[in-house]
Amino acid sequence: MNLIQVMKALSDETRIRILNILRDGELCVCEIEEILDITQSNVSRHLTKLTNAKILDYYKIAKYVYYKINENTTSEYLFIKEIIEKETMKLQQCQMDYERLKKYKSSGLNCDDLKAGKVCFCSNN
Repeated sequence: MNLIQVMKALSDETRIRILNILRDGELCVCEIEEILDITQSNVSRHLTKLTNAKILDYYKIAKYVYYKINENTTSEYLFIKEIIEKETMKLQQCQMDYERLKKYKSSGLNCDDLKAGKVCFCSNN
């Protein structure tokens, strides 16, 4: 991992949005997809960039892949933590995403529920 790779990974709005909703803990790909209201292929493409730059870690449980912020990288590059903790919430889209995250977390639903189509956090909700 190097600084240029990290900077390139941070240079996209969708990747910043992903980091914003991962600030409080891990999420499954399907949860990220639902909260950000973007397609699975789009989410996967951005998660790959963030993982290749070692900004995110992931692990798999059964059929679900969970992503979380890599604490080693944010300790090495303190500006990443600064961006996540202080700058993302200055963006209106990140504020909206974070509200959707809170709504999802308080719903008690999980990945199986999302896959079954039991919830929709449409952008106007």
